[in-house]
Amino acid sequence: MILFLAGTSDARALALTVKEAGYNILTTVVTENAGKEMQKVGLDVYVGRLTDEDFTTMIKEQGFQAIVDASHPFAEEASKNALLGAKAAGVPYIRYERESQDYEHKGIVMVEGYEEAAEVAAEKKGVIMLTTGSKTLEIFTRRLLDQPNTRVIARMLPRKDNMEKCEKLGFPQKDIVAIQGPFSKEFNAALYKQYGVTTMITKESGKAGSVDEKLEAALELGIETIMIKRPKIQYGHAYSDFEGVLSHINRIFDKKLEE
Repeated sequence: MILFLAGTSDARALALTVKEAGYNILTTVVTENAGKEMQKVGLDVYVGRLTDEDFTTMIKEQGFQAIVDASHPFAEEASKNALLGAKAAGVPYIRYERESQDYEHKGIVMVEGYEEAAEVAAEKKGVIMLTTGSKTLEIFTRRLLDQPNTRVIARMLPRKDNMEKCEKLGFPQKDIVAIQGPFSKEFNAALYKQYGVTTMITKESGKAGSVDEKLEAALELGIETIMIKRPKIQYGHAYSDFEGVLSHINRIFDKKLEE
């Protein structure tokens, strides 16, 4: 049996591929909405955040023989916990991550993290659109919200906890765009125009994360982009294609049959 970290559309597709290959899997996601999406396609799911100790306990108690981590490229904590949990339980860990892309353009500033992104944005001023989600919103509000000649527009999922977080941080209601993607280039362009955006902040989430659509719309409109690089984690066995993951799983279980 395989414990599978999911939550994104490509992770869901990979989970189905692994299941269709004949393996029993349990997917894990953080939100109820993501859990419903897993159940819709017939995947068993556990909803909730897991510490490294939780992973270890679950692996041992339920007899999982491997972990496949297909969580979001920026779900750094989840990946680190899964790595530690797998190591402590003595089972193989396999990472699937969307292929990284190279972004070289004079309109794009690459930064190492959220804090640096906020600092660069503070220097630029103007109308800044955040497309980085709610998790790190506090970093940006702390640095940008009271800056002169600066307006911050936050685009995020339309969830109750996100709205409560915005209220707690003092984020103006008129500057919240609560909506769920994926979005086309045309939609992104219309949104930028509506708010008069001069700088857009995004993460290097990969093609499946709809970064291209955001980026192309911004570049065509002459909007500067601040792009946050992916976390640097030593995963060990990592793949950016389904075939690589499935081949590795097959090797693991073929070896177990030989033992």
